[in-house]
Formats: sequence, structure tokens, C-alpha cells
Amino acid sequence: MNIADQAVDKPFSRPATGAAAEVSERDCDVLVIGGGPAGSTVATLLAERGHRVTLLEKDHHPRFHIGESLLPANLQLFDKLGVGDEMRAIGIEKHAAEFVSPDHDCTQTFRFADAWDKSMPYAYQVRRSEFDHILLRNAARKGAEVIEGCKVKDVEFHADGASVAAEREDGRRERWQARFVIDASGRDTFLANRMRAKHRNPHHNSSALYGHFANAKRHCGSAEGNISIYWFEHGWFWFIPLADGATSVGAVTWPYYMKRRNGRSLDAFLLDTIALCPPLAERLGEARLVSDVHATGNFSYTTDHTHGDHYLLLGDAYAFIDPVFSSGVMLAMQGAFYGAEAVDTCLRQPAQKRAALARFDKAARHGPRQFSWFIYRMTNPTMRDLFMGPRNPLRVKDALISLLAGDIYGKTPIWASLAVFKLIYYTAALRHLPRTLAALRRRRRNIRPVEDQEMASHA
Repeated sequence: MNIADQAVDKPFSRPATGAAAEVSERDCDVLVIGGGPAGSTVATLLAERGHRVTLLEKDHHPRFHIGESLLPANLQLFDKLGVGDEMRAIGIEKHAAEFVSPDHDCTQTFRFADAWDKSMPYAYQVRRSEFDHILLRNAARKGAEVIEGCKVKDVEFHADGASVAAEREDGRRERWQARFVIDASGRDTFLANRMRAKHRNPHHNSSALYGHFANAKRHCGSAEGNISIYWFEHGWFWFIPLADGATSVGAVTWPYYMKRRNGRSLDAFLLDTIALCPPLAERLGEARLVSDVHATGNFSYTTDHTHGDHYLLLGDAYAFIDPVFSSGVMLAMQGAFYGAEAVDTCLRQPAQKRAALARFDKAARHGPRQFSWFIYRMTNPTMRDLFMGPRNPLRVKDALISLLAGDIYGKTPIWASLAVFKLIYYTAALRHLPRTLAALRRRRRNIRPVEDQEMASHA
């Protein structure tokens, strides 16, 4: 018995019963928890294949969400879903990713047109409220039953599927009998939490602070929509221009830094943090906040499995590392394509179930694994040197840009060149061994949860 099966065997508490809590019984083939990019995508694909799909979303779209920067690999997924034109209408084109380091005199821009595969030269920056709404409407248009304002309360698995209890905003309670459940609940990680299968990522730990600004200084011409990444002492910033003139700015920091707020408002804390990065502060010199400022802690986590006999975990419901490469939406949507294929096989060809779920598991782990090696090292001085002064022996730069574009699932032959890049990294790290060891010790301190650091400081 695997870990996932052990988790399923744990009983869930049943919702309250009685005359005061009458429960309406319903059924479907597939019940999807969550209406973000992963949930809407998988619901669309399975409905198109003729399955009875119900999607339950606790909020009402459009609603605020962070994660506005997409990758070129997203665009082909939009076309497959039939929403390419709608995404084009709400987005501003993003042709490159710009990196700015306090330790280097120049900026470095990676143009997607210079990737190994030249057919994906740009992506979009989007307001997630509009983006997610388009995907959710598309799921309903393609035949999925979409219910907003309905929160899943409980799931109980049995031999033939699952019993899913949910409650609507007006207090009505319903229970669905589903042959398969897909958890696309995002950072709520509904099933992982219930199964106690979610774990703090031991290799990374960060928090985020972000808001929207008006009148931020943008680049000119086709570079207007490019994302900018700024390293600073306590982590890194994003600068994401949006089509309506607003700019999303956020700081991803080590956990200890968020403790330095010391009673300041989130608005003031974000502005004070931006002041620590002079190049970014200069671009925001005439800007003003036009949104609430949000903060998110415990940013990095993983789940010890991707599926069970009657369920899948998609996107952030499975794992989240760090948004430095804007990979979250692409991984969620691509995972939904693989998930839809697996679920369709499980429902139509039960004899092929194990093989289908094994293929999904491999695909679901592939994306986070490929990005994580780079993410874990992005604040290391050796990696900064390589990013700020890229060379292209054996097409390593081409392969790196392909990774940044999200081109990691197709047939583009980037893997040998990325292995060469990693060899170059390790060689450079050994060449500057004292600096490397100091950076490693510093990172180990930085990624410790705040409570661990506080205990150490009082020891």
C-alpha cells in the first residue's frame, strides 16, 4: 500500500445531520474543488470529453489573486482551451524577463525569442481576476456545472469514489457522490491538509508582500510589458506591468524579514521595503499605491503524494515553491491537461488506472523538480554571476531561456545543455569556495522558520 492509499484510509468527520441541517444529495462523475487555473482547465477538458463535471468554488469570480505573470508555454494551452483571443484582449505582451542585481553594474535581459525553440517569443501579463474569470466561464460554456459561493467542507473516500459535503453561502448543504475528486483548491490545499500530507519545504522558505501601483516608470516600446526581477538584501522583488496601466510590485523575502514590520501598516512596510532597493525605488518614485497591500506567509510547501485511487492534486494544491520564474500558472494548467488525461482513462478504462496515475505522477513532479534546482540557488552569488553574465557554450543560454519560457514538457532538447549549465555552476562555486560556503550558511539561516530562529536567538 502506498502513502496516498494510507492517507485515504483515514476516516473523515461527517457533517452534522438532523432536521436543522437537511442535506441535498447529488452525483457527478468528477467533482473539482476550486475554480482557479488548474480547476477551470481540468473541468473544461473533462466536460469536453463527455464526463459530468461539477466544479465548486468558494468565492465569486472575478476576485483578486496574485500571480499575474505568465510564460510563453501558456499560450498554446489557451488555444487548446479555445480562449486564446480572450487572453490576448486582457493581456500586455511580455517579451522578456529582466534581472537587476545590486552586485552588478548592468541589467540582464533574457528575450524569449532567443530560446531554443523560436516559436514562443512572448507571453502575457494579466490581471488574475480577469484571467481566472475567463477560464471559469469557459469551463461552464464547455459543459461543466460551475457553482460559485460553495465551500467544500468534507470528503470521505470509499471503494467506488467519494462523498463530498459542501455548503453554499445561504447555508444550504449538499453532498455529491463522485467517481473521482480533483483537488485544485490552490494554497488552501484542502485534501493535503485533511490528510496531513502537506509539509513545509525543507529546501526553501519565503514570504511575500505585494500591491498594485499607478504611474510606475515602464520601459519603452515592446519592452513595456517585460517583467523585472530585483535582488536585494532580504530576497527579491517583482515588477509586473499590467495592460490597464497598473503595475504589480511584490517582495518575496526570507521569513525573518516579515517579523521586522513591528506594528507598521502593510502599506508602510511595503514602501519601506521598496526603499531598500534603489533601482526599484527610482522606478516607483512618482508612483502611488492603488490597491490594498497583501502579505502571505509560509510560501513554500509540498505534499508527499500527487494522487490516490479516486483523486488527484493539481497545481498549488500539490506544491508551491517560489514565484521567481512565474511558473505557477503554467504548471497548474499543464498539470490539468495531464490530470484530465489520467482521469479520463481511470473512468473509461479501469484496467489502465494504475498506469495512467503513474504517468500523471511523473508529469506532476517533473515541473516543480526542474524549476526548483534553479529557485533554490537564485540568491546564491554564483547563480547571480551566471545570470548577469550569461554565455552560450553548448547552447546553455538557449536552454536556460527555454526553461524560463516554460518549454519543459515538449521535445525541445534542452536537458543536456541544462546539465552543462549545472556543471558550470558547480565549477564556479568551487572556484570561489569560501564565498560559496558563506552563502550556504547564510541561506540555511534564512530559510529556517521564524520560530526556529527565535529559539536559536534565545539559546
